[in-house]
Amino acid sequence: MNKILAVKDTNYTFEKVDLRFSENMYKDIFMEKNNKTLLETIKSKRYRHLEQEVYEKYSNCLNMKLGLFLKKLKTNKNIFYKKFLNNYGDLIYSIFKIDDTKTLLKKGLYIYCINNELKYIGRSKDPFGKRINNGYGKISPKNCYLDGQSTNCHINSLITKNRNNVQLFVLEINNDEMIESIEKDLIKKYKPEWNIQI
Repeated sequence: MNKILAVKDTNYTFEKVDLRFSENMYKDIFMEKNNKTLLETIKSKRYRHLEQEVYEKYSNCLNMKLGLFLKKLKTNKNIFYKKFLNNYGDLIYSIFKIDDTKTLLKKGLYIYCINNELKYIGRSKDPFGKRINNGYGKISPKNCYLDGQSTNCHINSLITKNRNNVQLFVLEINNDEMIESIEKDLIKKYKPEWNIQI
């Protein structure tokens, strides 16, 4: 079953693609980010606003790996850890992917539906395999942070909540300008619930 979206007197037929989910769900992924210390992190531009508070309250933790430091805070119910994360960085995620080899190599637009109701319109100038399997479908610890991919975390968490009813549809388009233009027009017309500016 395909999904047709229409805009500016043109119908676009999105083809249904199966998603395969891993059995497990994952939380606290941000705790696995241990390539930098707390000190190295607060010295980088995106986290500099936390520097003073860290020096005042956590100077004894400066050499701790960042993920371990945040784990310690969360375990002790200290919500300061959330200041390092984007708004969707501490949710429950799953791993999912497209298996169909032909679809993996295509690019264009994709939509997520829940029980056939349109929820999200996205674009991929890279192959769908990269965007879905390595982007939305697998949240890395880095994604969870202020300088990570909040959209990936957000969409993955919503898909995870609805994993039994989610559907993915794709529309192959090879022209990057058309991908952008059609996506913009479709979002403007349909205003999908998950297409919020983050």
